Amino acid sequence: MTTLRAFQTFCISCIVGLWLCWFAPEAIALVPVELHDISYRECPAELAEGAVVSGSMQAANCFIVTGKAENKSGKTVVNADIFGRIYDANHNNVMPNRNRVGSIDEVPPGTSEFQIQISVAANQPLPLQFEQFKAAGFTGKVRR
Repeated sequence: MTTLRAFQTFCISCIVGLWLCWFAPEAIALVPVELHDISYRECPAELAEGAVVSGSMQAANCFIVTGKAENKSGKTVVNADIFGRIYDANHNNVMPNRNRVGSIDEVPPGTSEFQIQISVAANQPLPLQFEQFKAAGFTGKVRR
């Protein structure tokens, strides 16, 4: 009985493995996307109105972070999460418990521009500083 159970488990594992390789080969591994030329500007008034820091009612400033995304994979990358550190003028982390700061829906091969919206506590002194920005996504369809 034990041998039969082991054989069944082996067969199921093989079927699942083949299915993953056949139907989702591109969604298995993350594809890195380099980010550079990071800058920011204030949000337009209609976006900034009533901005608060996530998880609190503390007043916040709204900014649009822009930059260039370089996709060297040769394939379109989707659902790319953006990671990095954002500091204020005194080098205090403006998002101390977060490394993921946003996402890019689609990054075509080559270099393209991106932008994300962030909220920063109104009492954090400017200018903002951006460090260790990078992104990673998938070359296949991924459910969210």
